[in-house]
Amino acid sequence: MFDIVKYRYWFFLFSLLLIIPGTIFLITDGLRLGIDFRGGTSWQVEFERPVSLEAVRSTLQDAGYPATVQSFGETATGDTSRGISIRLQEIQQDAPQKQQLETLMRERLGPFSERQFQTVGPAVGREVAQRSILAIAAASLGILLYIAFAFRKVRHPFRYGACAILAMLHDVLVVLGVYAILGRFFGTEVDALFVTALLTVIGFSVHDTIVVFDRIRENQLRRVGESFSSVVNYSLVQTLVRSINTSITVLLTLTALYLFGGVTIKNFVLALLIGIASGTFSSIFNASMLLVVWENGEWSRFFGRRRPASPATAG
Repeated sequence: MFDIVKYRYWFFLFSLLLIIPGTIFLITDGLRLGIDFRGGTSWQVEFERPVSLEAVRSTLQDAGYPATVQSFGETATGDTSRGISIRLQEIQQDAPQKQQLETLMRERLGPFSERQFQTVGPAVGREVAQRSILAIAAASLGILLYIAFAFRKVRHPFRYGACAILAMLHDVLVVLGVYAILGRFFGTEVDALFVTALLTVIGFSVHDTIVVFDRIRENQLRRVGESFSSVVNYSLVQTLVRSINTSITVLLTLTALYLFGGVTIKNFVLALLIGIASGTFSSIFNASMLLVVWENGEWSRFFGRRRPASPATAG
């Protein structure tokens, strides 16, 4: 039988290589927040002919509305595009200012049709951000308590919940880190749908972890006398193919959605793709390995503590 557990520190190293670059960007640049969180107006228009992004930006600036201008859709070529996404200060749909902007843009840039117009006030944005953090925290606490209760008949049930949470945080950090990098170099924003994707990733990650943990619990009763590392390794081998096959079917579906779905859900689907791929890895190669390290008392190596010598070896 292939010894997966033996390579646990290599798996930890690989996870750190995934997390550290994104965490650096997350600390230095943060996430690029969409209007769902910071308030403002999102306006997507499609011109009949490609227009320069700089021309759109200059037109809005001259009207007294500095804005972030990006292209969207399949019509983008260099710095020109027919599809234009505009982020600017709060303007209401029926306000005279919007009518003036439309008139000025048509005069300077040509005819266009409106694809989307959305306005969120700053107070609403702050409330969405607070509720998003609360939702993730509540989900994490609920998962920890449930797993500790479900595994109450085995030794150290709290450890199972704690390891599942650590693996889940790994997946959240991977997604947040990737989006911090995308926001820095490509202007990718996060919105309320991104929070939905994070909660979905959390659920998928923990679900996969529980399947592995449940098999470990069953094998502990069947393989009495074996070391904990051996039981975990046997359980991983049993569930490995099932976990990978399940994840591949989900990833194939999400890839199809990303390639052929609408523009408005691409960021949502991308977050799911990254999170579920990371969740599959962490459930197999992180959560169970953390459990082995904890059960074997290997944490003491990292904190400079050693187990006391037994009386037979003392002196």
